[in-house]
Amino acid sequence: MVSNAIEAVALKKIYPKRIAVNNVSLIVRSGEIFGFLGPNGAGKSTVIKILLGLVSPTAGTARLLGHSYRDVQIRQQIGYLPELFRYPPWLTVHEVLSQHQQLALLPHDPKRIEEVLNQVGLISRYHSRVKSLSKGLQQRLGLAVALIGNPQLLFLDEPTSAMDPLGRHDITQLLKACRAQGRTIFLNSHLLSDMENLCDRVALIDRGEILYTGSLTSILERQTPSYRIFVEHIPQECLTALHAEGLNLRWVGPYWHFPHPRSDLPRLHQILHQYAVLVYEVEEDKRSLEQWFRERLHHDHEML
Repeated sequence: MVSNAIEAVALKKIYPKRIAVNNVSLIVRSGEIFGFLGPNGAGKSTVIKILLGLVSPTAGTARLLGHSYRDVQIRQQIGYLPELFRYPPWLTVHEVLSQHQQLALLPHDPKRIEEVLNQVGLISRYHSRVKSLSKGLQQRLGLAVALIGNPQLLFLDEPTSAMDPLGRHDITQLLKACRAQGRTIFLNSHLLSDMENLCDRVALIDRGEILYTGSLTSILERQTPSYRIFVEHIPQECLTALHAEGLNLRWVGPYWHFPHPRSDLPRLHQILHQYAVLVYEVEEDKRSLEQWFRERLHHDHEML
């Protein structure tokens, strides 16, 4: 197995009236789930289509699984779930997968079809026609198509779109199982909570340019720890005493924000106790991927 499943160097795509992708370079390691984040129109889908050979870049190059992205043969090891797709409504579920086996130049393999349908939770709809499936079930079928060739590299564009919470959980578990099998997943989704639960590393793209690439751990760890303090009413004289000790509490509703390290919590409790303030709960104010996403984009737009 190659060390890097994807290596993109200085990709650029220029249309007559806009630059869709501008000097994008990425490395995705083999066996990881890599999240591709960005607002609508940021260039995410264009980058994916360039890597898959569906759109020709204006400049730049890439390698997939150690081969040129233009190598047609390597595509047999790649699965793709586009954001928007539609299968003929008169086909049955197993007919869709059988046809995609033929399109991928794979031998007809009913056992593989059953295996994939079990993986995505559609085995009970084996003989159902596409037109009878809900949008969420059609999304599962699209994922089954991406998996039918047993690929080493998966490009998934909004894989849990239109799914209910149970469906999203099922697909999340499936993608984790794929990673455990050594597969690489390039994941594009607006459901940042799913990305936070799944991804090893992420890249943030906006206006066609990469703003950040790194691990989720480095994003979610705050430089300065802080805590949420749930208490009853705090009198002004207590807040004054805390301030005199260099401790600050800020009401953000429904809790007080305490922007200090864990070592300052005993002093906080002591002063609150002196003023008979009942403390109901203290929890670490952990940063979410969604919060980081908003903060980073807001900061970069302000710099323009």
